[in-house]
Order: sequence, then C-alpha cells, then structure tokens
Amino acid sequence: MATRVRPAAINLTPNAERRVADLMAKAPADAIGVKLSTPRRGCSGLAYSVDYVTAANAMDERIETPGGTFFVDGGSILYLIGSTMDWVEDDFTAGFVFANPNAKGACGCGESFTV
Repeated sequence: MATRVRPAAINLTPNAERRVADLMAKAPADAIGVKLSTPRRGCSGLAYSVDYVTAANAMDERIETPGGTFFVDGGSILYLIGSTMDWVEDDFTAGFVFANPNAKGACGCGESFTV
C-alpha cells in the first residue's frame, strides 16, 4: 500500500516563498530556517510571529521551500491548519498577511486574532 503524502499545515504563496528566500539570503550564519509561531499577545489573544530559527524541533512542522526551510511551531499548528501565508508590499507597508480559516475574530489593528 502506498503512503499518502500529508499536505502541509500552511500554504505559502510564491510571494511568501520569495520573502523566505530573501530572509535566508541575509540570515545570521547559525540560522537554519524561518519559523512561524502564534505567541499569546495583543488584544485578541494570539499573534503571528516570524523569526529565524537556529535549531530544529521535532514537534515543528517542516516545509521545504525553494529559498530555504520554513518551520511552523508545533504548538501553533492547530491554530494555523489550512491557512495561507502571503507577502504583500505597497507604497506604505510590507509584511506577511495570513488568510486563516481558524480565526474567529481579530483586533481592530490586525495585530492579533482569536480562535
């Protein structure tokens, strides 16, 4: 019986993948990838945080992208399953944007969300 490949917990758009590649191109020497987590923060409870990671954690989801390894914090996966992460730039701002089907609400400034 063939093993079915499990889909990634989160989808990265081509723009997000390019941004991961940009980040890895100028990453500190000890960085092995970029990691998404959802720390408790903000007025709605959870926030998206993207940081360099220097050591792999067996509980984290690992997604290989053309520009480097993208990790999703193991404790955050339940809040992120089925999400899409994009990188958006315009004349005034640039940043990762998340379409998260698990979010039930967000604060007015968009810094945090609730599930």
